[in-house]
Amino acid sequence: MASSPKRVPIPKNGVDYRGKVVLAPMVRSGELPSRLLALKYGADLVWGPETVDKSMIGTTKRLNPYTSTIDYTRTPSNRSREPSLTPRESVIFRLHPTRENGHLIFQIGTSQPALAVEAAKLVAPHVAGIDVNAGCPKPFSTSGGMGAALLQTPDHLASILSALVKEVGKVYEIGISVKIRLLETAEKTKALVQKLCATGIIGLTVHCRTTPMRPRERAIRDQLRMIADVCRNAGVACMMNGDVRDRNEAVQLIQEYGVDGAMIATAAESNPSAFRTREDGGLLPWREVVEEYMRTALAVDNKWGNTKFTLSNLMPGKAEVSHRVTGCKRYIDACELLGFEELHGRAQE
Repeated sequence: MASSPKRVPIPKNGVDYRGKVVLAPMVRSGELPSRLLALKYGADLVWGPETVDKSMIGTTKRLNPYTSTIDYTRTPSNRSREPSLTPRESVIFRLHPTRENGHLIFQIGTSQPALAVEAAKLVAPHVAGIDVNAGCPKPFSTSGGMGAALLQTPDHLASILSALVKEVGKVYEIGISVKIRLLETAEKTKALVQKLCATGIIGLTVHCRTTPMRPRERAIRDQLRMIADVCRNAGVACMMNGDVRDRNEAVQLIQEYGVDGAMIATAAESNPSAFRTREDGGLLPWREVVEEYMRTALAVDNKWGNTKFTLSNLMPGKAEVSHRVTGCKRYIDACELLGFEELHGRAQE
């Protein structure tokens, strides 16, 4: 009788990444309304946008009665031009404890074990897992020793994961995972994955591009089977990321490369109904998606600036109305322009 494959135990409050098609972590495009819409259209899990540890430390947590969300806020460090005015608190991270329950993975940007642990403890009671960003190639992340910069210091990255597993994962009974990029050679990638899988993590996602590669460059998948094998031997779930267009393709790639799950990023940024199967109708028309997004954004009081950015991705660039929406300064203006009469009342609040 064949023995069962090795598996790192999934904590009581955590979630197994195996068999999942999920929303990838995306700065600006992974805020709460985008995550809720992805879940509505069939995403199994959603990753929050990379949130830097230092930005979370010192925040105030409160239950927002207006939106039924949990908000982590802080007062801006730059003083108001009018000292008599009380500065409005900035929302650093917002989650929905009911609609995202058991489905939200908090991605942290960090370069130090102690700071990672301190920040992760703040959200640990409300999420299904903590994921370390070790793949972002952008200067705002790498200049602080975070993101893809961590790939150059494997031992240090491993120490961050080990600290999170010991001081957060085991205490709050949630999973700890990491998202990486490919290294210069398959040998280096293999050695890195082996080291990280030995820290006690429950999942590892590989973005199938090297650090210098840009999103427009085609994903490289020739190392995927090797990475999946290393993870499988360690009992760690292996997720893939890069050029996954929809749920059907995700399932096909999972089978083809022997990985355990897949992330959808850019395709979901353009149309989150990418999580629907083709058998269920596949992609929905952009206007239907935009209206649902606006309804969701209003319900959770999403900042108009972020909503406008998201709309620019959801609407076809050649559509005349998309250019006009980018000039709107308020929700009500956009609702009137798009003809969403049903949302006028909420937009005026």
